[in-house]
Amino acid sequence: MAEEKQDRPESAPSASTPDNTEKQEGPNEAPPPKPQKTGTGGSKKGPAGGFDSTPIPKAPPGYTVKITFHRATHLPLADINTLSADPFIVAELNTGLQTRHKEDPALQVRTKTVRQSTDPEWNTDWIVANIPASGFKMKCRIYDEDPADHDDRLGNVHVHVGQISEGWQGIKEQTYPLKKRMASKRAYLLRSLAVCLGKVEHMNAFLTVSVEVLGKTQDENGGRAYTIGPQFWIRHYSPLLGRLLGQKEPREEREAQAKGKPKAEKYNFQANQMQLRGPVPEAMYHRFVEFKPFVKSMFTATGVRGFILSKALHHQHARVYNFDQRTEYEVFEKPCEAFTRKFLDLVHYDQGGRIFTYVLTLDSLFRFTETGKEFGIDMLSKHTMHSDVAAYIAFSGEFFIRRLKHHKRAPPEEGGSNESHPPDDIGGGPPKEESKKDPSYYELIIDNDSGTYRPNAELLPQLKEFFETNFPGLKVVTLDSQGDAEKMDAMKTEQREMKKKEGDQIIYTQISRTSSMSSSDIDELDRLEREGEMPEKHLRHRIQREGAARADAWKAHLNEYKPSNNREGWRGSKHQPQQDDAEVVKEREEAGQATGGEGPSHTVSAPAEVR
Repeated sequence: MAEEKQDRPESAPSASTPDNTEKQEGPNEAPPPKPQKTGTGGSKKGPAGGFDSTPIPKAPPGYTVKITFHRATHLPLADINTLSADPFIVAELNTGLQTRHKEDPALQVRTKTVRQSTDPEWNTDWIVANIPASGFKMKCRIYDEDPADHDDRLGNVHVHVGQISEGWQGIKEQTYPLKKRMASKRAYLLRSLAVCLGKVEHMNAFLTVSVEVLGKTQDENGGRAYTIGPQFWIRHYSPLLGRLLGQKEPREEREAQAKGKPKAEKYNFQANQMQLRGPVPEAMYHRFVEFKPFVKSMFTATGVRGFILSKALHHQHARVYNFDQRTEYEVFEKPCEAFTRKFLDLVHYDQGGRIFTYVLTLDSLFRFTETGKEFGIDMLSKHTMHSDVAAYIAFSGEFFIRRLKHHKRAPPEEGGSNESHPPDDIGGGPPKEESKKDPSYYELIIDNDSGTYRPNAELLPQLKEFFETNFPGLKVVTLDSQGDAEKMDAMKTEQREMKKKEGDQIIYTQISRTSSMSSSDIDELDRLEREGEMPEKHLRHRIQREGAARADAWKAHLNEYKPSNNREGWRGSKHQPQQDDAEVVKEREEAGQATGGEGPSHTVSAPAEVR
């Protein structure tokens, strides 16, 4: 989907006090806020969407609560191959607070996946601010991760917490039974068979959860609940194949140079998520722009066309942010320099002149992937895909990283007497040396270049402060995609030129989780290799690619089946593999002797020529 150039947004209020917020005498007397007209340009004829000045509803400050997902027991057997499961939790929190719009997403968190266990232990914390004194409701959905297919639901748990206060004792490792409604029937059938055979003791599964009040939230307005921490990062190796035409190991590089141009390789596309410390500034609130008639139906999934497009985008999001055994996950207690270094590692420091597309959600979840004209999501907007078709987000655009020659001086973009890579060859790092690990040597240059949401340029200072708080030691420079259009285009051109110069050019084609490339894809990429660009794919190639994707998904699912040494796994964990093999052999020998002594032998000799 082509994204139109954004117009100048309307003026934005400050982060602390929206300019259209009326004073309230008390929390109980505060009328609900009236939705404000959204707009993105000075002209009243502009499309609806973009910056939305609707204030957060007034409410007294709430409480900061820590929720801990400890463990689950006796989960159903979701995987028939291993007679086990790969469980994870998706928890959704409902505080009862009034939202600015009905399309605002609920607070949600996903735990890491525990591999091959029906008694998993997560011990995952989730710290949420501004939980009202009236309590909350939380729905926990437990799934079995299955990258080659859809994730099977293993059950639901509902946690209802009533009145809370600073003196509330909390919930300490309370056990909740899993509700089997909407769960996988096959998984519970396997478990029930094991119970009937007496090899498993329990049929019902349980989830253990703790809830603790950490204190009063230090906010003036408690009308918005948000995630404080802990901070985590997730690196997804998504189902994409591409061409890696870049710098190799020294020996391989010499071999490639001897043969001419480096040969293309398969490449696992990398998508990233980072949970930042909330809240995002209150004024950072943007709605999708209705620059085409079908856009609204796509975001609301209304009508046949809107439903199909919405489903396609959700599928694209799940494909890019795919969880499997290669997915990396790590938790930090709070923003720190180690967290900043991990961010720089995820973006590969200043290597290769990369440019990234990002979306910042209303709950401070930072999603980004490498982009550029080499990468495109078929048919649809990349920012819409990153947001998972969210009607409202905090901010979106593009960013890239540059390394400074003098880390104690201001960046050249801010008038400092300094040089940066790219575009300058300043030494002390890529492409000839290892990247410096000190965050003070790097600057994050970030903009609001997104036609899907058209973020307000007047909020860029607040975006800068937010990222400087979450990435200590990193210098942040913001660019207005309109006011600084010439400067922004020049800098991105320098990034692309450096990418070509350093030979770190990646061409992506989006296919299936384990798909292979057809001959037409190979020919097309060979041609792109010669021309150095990625034109739009022909419809025939798209159809071939999607057909191969579905076929390869089935092949991968069948190839993953491996006969287990323990074919008696259904008898329980106490029964070891091949435990009674010797006894069985003995009984068979005794039975064979008895047969040989009482009757004629039934052994058939093979003909001599085939022995």
